[in-house]
Formats: sequence, C-alpha cells, structure tokens
Amino acid sequence: MPLAVVGASHRTAPIEHRERFALGRAEVPGALLGLAEDGSEAVVLSTCNRTEVYLSLPDGSDGVEHARALLAARIGQDPAQAARYFYVHRDRQAAEHLFRVSSGLDSMILGEPQIQGQVKEAYAAAREVAGENGPVVGQALHRLFQTAFSIGGRVRSETGLGVGAASVSSAAVDLAKKIFGSLKGRRALVLGAGEMSEVTLECLRAEGVRTAIVANRTYDRARELAERWGGEAIHWEDFAGALPQVDIVICSTAAPHPVLTVERLRGALPHGPRQPLCIIDIAIPRDVEPAVADQPNVFLYNIDDLQQMVDDNLGRRRAQLPQAESIVARGVEDFWAWYASLAVVPTIRALRDRGEELRRAEMERALRQLSHLSPEDQLAIDALTRSLVNKVLHAPTARLRDAAGNGRGTGVLDTVRYLFALDREPRADGSGEGGDG
Repeated sequence: MPLAVVGASHRTAPIEHRERFALGRAEVPGALLGLAEDGSEAVVLSTCNRTEVYLSLPDGSDGVEHARALLAARIGQDPAQAARYFYVHRDRQAAEHLFRVSSGLDSMILGEPQIQGQVKEAYAAAREVAGENGPVVGQALHRLFQTAFSIGGRVRSETGLGVGAASVSSAAVDLAKKIFGSLKGRRALVLGAGEMSEVTLECLRAEGVRTAIVANRTYDRARELAERWGGEAIHWEDFAGALPQVDIVICSTAAPHPVLTVERLRGALPHGPRQPLCIIDIAIPRDVEPAVADQPNVFLYNIDDLQQMVDDNLGRRRAQLPQAESIVARGVEDFWAWYASLAVVPTIRALRDRGEELRRAEMERALRQLSHLSPEDQLAIDALTRSLVNKVLHAPTARLRDAAGNGRGTGVLDTVRYLFALDREPRADGSGEGGDG
C-alpha cells in the first residue's frame, strides 16, 4: 500500500486559506471516513499553520485526488485551481515529511514544541474512527506515526533544537520568568487586544498566570478577549487604575505615541510598585515611554529586546540542524526498511505456494507409479521433496527480504515474479508454465 501526504502549510498557503483548510475536531471523523471508503488508511493533522492528510493507499486508489478535492472544497475552489496551495509527498518522502513535522523541523518557528503534541492528538483521533472497512488507522500508519513520535522525542532530547525562546511571545514569557521565577498565580494587564497581545497572553496563561485584565479602545474587543481567557475587561480610560493590581503588563496597541508614560505610572503608583512590575512592550511605535524603565522595581522590555533573544536562540537552534537532520534520516531508513519488507511478503508467500503446488503435483504423479511403496517410504519421499523445495527457496526468500531493506525491492520483486511465473496460472499438468517453451 503506497504512502502519501497531501497538505497545505505556512510554506504554501496564505493565512486566510489556512484558516479555511483547518478542520475542527467535530469535522475530522467524517473526513476520515470519506477518505477511507476505498480501504485506505488515513490520519488528518490540522493546526493553525498546516492541514495535512496522511494516507496508506490500496493499489489503484485515487485517495490523493480525494484528499485534494476535500481541501479544495474548503476554500470554494476546484482541485485544479487550489493545486498551487498543496504539496504531495509519496512513499519514502511522505515518511520523511512526517518525521520532520513531528520534530519541529518544518515549523514556522524552528523546533517549536507544540507540534509533537498536535501530531499525537491527530493520530489518537484517527485511531477512534472505524468505517465499513474497519479502523481508519491500520498497520502502516500505526507504525509510521509511532516512529514519528520516537524520532521527534529523540530530536528534542538529543539536540538543542527546542532550547530557548524562539518567538516574541515565548521570549516575553522567558523574561517574565527570569523576574518572578514561577508565573503561577501572577496577574497580567493587557493593553490592546490584537493578535500579538492574545498570543503573548496565551503563553503567559500556559505558564500559570492566574488573571488577565484587558483594556482596549474598543471595549467589545476587550471583552471578547477577556471572555476567551477567563479574564476581566475594563474601559480604556481605567487601565491606569489596574496597575497596582498586576505583576505583568503587556502593551500592544496601535497608538502613535506612548500610552504608558512616567506621569501615568507615578499617578497610579505614587510610591512605586511594592513588588517587581514586568512591562513587556511589543508595540511599534512603542507604547511605553522609555523613562519608565528608570523607575524603581520596574522591568521594561521592548520588541528589540525580545527580538534579540529570539534571534540568538534561533541561531543556536539552527546550529543543531545537522544533528537533528541526521536523526530524521536514520529514522527514515529504519522505517522504510520495515515498510518495504511488507511488499515482499505477498511475493514470498506466492513463491512458496507455487513451490508447494509443484511439489505436490510431482509427488502425486510419482506415487501413482510407485504405489508398491510402503506408507513409511511414501512419507519419506514426501519429507525429502518438502526439504528440497525449502532449501531451493531459502536463498531467494532471504535475498528478497534483503532487497526490500536496501531499496532494490521493486526491481527484484518484478524479476522473481517473472522468473517463477508468479503472475500466471499454473497449467493443468502442474508445470506452472503458461507460455511458449
């Protein structure tokens, strides 16, 4: 069963299409059942940056076209129109692609840790789905994904690919942790309710930040963000009054001038903050007056500070690429040796069946002429012929398995099937020859 992956990611499709390609959890089972109608195995991986369909296809399947059509329909285009957004990898390249994805090598942020968990969730969701042909995850995809988890784990444990913050949001969290240690139970004030504010808040909440107060010039948007993260929305003009209540301030507005000035900070905290106040300004132009950094117990970081951290960490991560790529390459070799061996099993079985077929036919012919032999002698002849066939077929069987492991399986399989006439029906006389001579 050939392997294939059909997908669209941040490398091939703009965000407005990636959002529409993405399948929600409730949509995945139906998609998997449709993909598996012809006996294919299927797993759907859908994240904010990629939607991919992994397939193990029966011979003659049009599963790749089915997957293309499924994704194209989500953006209201036919497959030919949408083809520019898709990539298709087959067989060995499909396995390599998944191993790179699971290891964080194909992520928008090199080495990002979330993708391994997302791949595991996609696999687990597929394992729960079964159709008329049985479970949609069978032997091939089970082994493929288990290998991907192992390789992803090795890349993270044996290299420094995931070390250090590699996004502005994660860098902000790292800086806050340097000040407070654990962020568990801390409170945050978010000024502005755009994407960067939300992503940074999401990272902080993942580290244990307890409460978020959101202020935005459009109150409805502040309320929307606060409800999503279990926080509290306040009107923009009231944000200074919230400063004494928080430990962390995230600033990301579109204001053309600073919104948090020294004067406003002193008005809210006339004696200064009694405990450290971490202010993370990710706005351009800056939201925080630079002199705020001079106030006692205030730690101010701007986008340049964060970006420098990100650049330094990404540089260190890139230095780990050769080692990570080597782990993936070895994993591909090991998986493909196993997977290719599956293809030789039917041929080995057919070869041994043909040998046994011929042996039985010749035995029956001989014993008709040797009917005077005792049952013991007849059993001895049966054992002798069986042993001869096994010995003759032992080397071809072993060589077939070796060929599958070293990448020459297809050519050798074709040769064996031709030489032993395994694609032909045996003649009535048991000779197995269906052609001339």
